[in-house]
Parts: sequence; C-alpha cells; structure tokens
Amino acid sequence: MSDPEPCRIKQEETEEIIDVIVKEESEDEEKHHVRSEDETPASTEHNILMKRTAVKSLICTQCGRSFDRKCHLEIHMRIHTGEKPYQCSHCDKRFNRTGHLKIHERIHTGEKPYHCTACGKSFTQSSSLRTHTRINHNVTVKEEENEEPIVAVKVRTKGKLHSCSLCGKSFTHKQSLREHERIHTGEKPFPCTWCGKTFRKPSSLNQHVKIHTGERPHTCDRCGKTFSRLSHLKIHLIVHTNEKPYSCSVCGKSFTQQGYLKAHQKHHGDVKEFVCFVCKKTFIRAGDLKQHERIHTGEKPYTCALCGKSFAQLSYLSTHKKIHTGERTHKCDQCGKTFLRATQLKIHLKVHL
Repeated sequence: MSDPEPCRIKQEETEEIIDVIVKEESEDEEKHHVRSEDETPASTEHNILMKRTAVKSLICTQCGRSFDRKCHLEIHMRIHTGEKPYQCSHCDKRFNRTGHLKIHERIHTGEKPYHCTACGKSFTQSSSLRTHTRINHNVTVKEEENEEPIVAVKVRTKGKLHSCSLCGKSFTHKQSLREHERIHTGEKPFPCTWCGKTFRKPSSLNQHVKIHTGERPHTCDRCGKTFSRLSHLKIHLIVHTNEKPYSCSVCGKSFTQQGYLKAHQKHHGDVKEFVCFVCKKTFIRAGDLKQHERIHTGEKPYTCALCGKSFAQLSYLSTHKKIHTGERTHKCDQCGKTFLRATQLKIHLKVHL
C-alpha cells in the first residue's frame, strides 16, 4: 500500500532511516549480533538513540497514535480508510487484518482451539478464554510455546490497574481505559465514509457500516430471518424456544437477555446515569440517550432505499418500509382486520368494546 495521504512523518527521510534500521537489524541477526571491532560503546548508544528517535516519528494524524514501523502504521490506517483486503471464502465478509479473518472463519468451521483446563469449555479466541477464566475461575491465562494453543495457569490475579481520572472507573487493559475516556472528552476519531458519522471505537464503526451495506450474514435456520451479528442471532433463537432465563429479584419479571434484565432493574432503583448535554434530560439506557440526541442534531441515519426518506430510528424505517411492501402484520382477533402499526390496532380495538 502506498503512503496514505492522512499519514504524516515528522522527520525528513524517516522512511529511508527506517529501511536502514530494518536492514541493519536483519544483518545483525545474520551475524548473530556480533559487534564490529571498531564500534565503541558510545557510538552504539548513539545509534540506538538515533534509531529510537527515528522509529517514533511515524505518527497517524487521524488519532495521534505513533508507530515504530511503517508497516504497522499502514495496517493501522486501514481503520480510518476502511480498507479491508482480506476476504472470507465462506461469506464474502472482509477484514483489515489476516488475524481477524482467521478468527472470523472459525464461526463457519466451528473450530474452538482455546480450551479452559478448569472446566473444559472451548473458545474461538484467546481473549475470550482469558475473560472466561478470570471471571469464572479467578485465574489468568498464559500462552505457552510448543504446547496446545492455550494453557490455563493459576497465578495471582491482577486487579484493574488503569483508572479513569474523571469518574474513577477502573479497567484491566489500558486500551479499554482509552476508549472509555472518549466518553468524557467526546472524541470520536473513527468516521463513516458513507455518512460522515464518527465513532469512539473501530468496532462500533464496523457495525454501523452494515446499516449502509445491508450486510446480514447470519441466518436463522428456523424462520429465515437474518442478522448482522452472530450474537443477535443467538438472542433471536430464544424467540423460538420461549426461554426467559433472566428473572428480576424484585418483581419476578423474566427476560430473554441479561441486558434487558439489567436495564429493567434500573427502573426499580430509578437510576438515570446518561445525561443529555443540551437539555440535561436523563436516561436509564445509553441507547435511549443516543436516540434522544438526534432531536437536537436532526440526524436521520436510516434511509429508505425505495423512496429516499430518512428516519432517526431504525424502527421508524422498518415501519415505513411496510408502506411499500403492503405488509400489515397487526391483526384484530375480533374481526380479522389488519393494520400497519400496533398503535392503529389498539385504537381499532375500542370499536369492539
């Protein structure tokens, strides 16, 4: 890939210096790191300092992150440019890294190479295993060379070392703290190339792009409904089983998802932690706040492909599409009359009272 335009290199001829460094490192490896007779410790120290100064001069101007190698910067830039050169042979989904492609392909193959030695559960990703063992078994996971892909080793569990200076929330990983801090700063360095909307995390951007592309690679084998995320398909499958495993300890109401239960429990405590900075209105859920903020911004990210009309919420678009398809899913059980919206059916039912 050619040098991306948004990338800025602070020093002149830095790329040439980096190439020399990489070449020197390669030559050093061939010579088994044998120092030449005329090289003094002082000159070696100077060379190391020069190398460090050079490699730190590769800066991404989109988010300010620095890199020690040009190839690392080029890979990082794919987050901002949206370039995804690696394609899945099963579903045509694309990725910006080969490692991400390999992880994704395990969805199709069913391969789960990372095993928990405490309970035998298997995972597609090592990070999922680390999270599982830390939460469920109070252990950390170390990857051993020349062993099975992952071996669980019980060691002293590290606490959440990285704390937010603004709200005190703690995180195990520094990167998680960085992403959290953007909530306070409002920084959203990842823009959508379709509509210009910006996001705090690249994963949020990737999920948003599916709204524009219409990509829904996960299909329910019972009803044919498709989903953009595998997790959404798994949640949907509960509709067919009518399973509601999560119950509220206060009122006994049951839910299909743990997230729904947590959101429900906030109603009992009357906790509204999400605040609109424009009108100071508070909300229980972050999603409700995002929808509300569109009243102030006028943003309507959901567009009908048939007539071009835009909507602030995806549910509004889904209802609107029924005008074009003629679908009337809400039926009166008294007279059989059908309606486009549930609210229309409720009004109609008063006729039968």
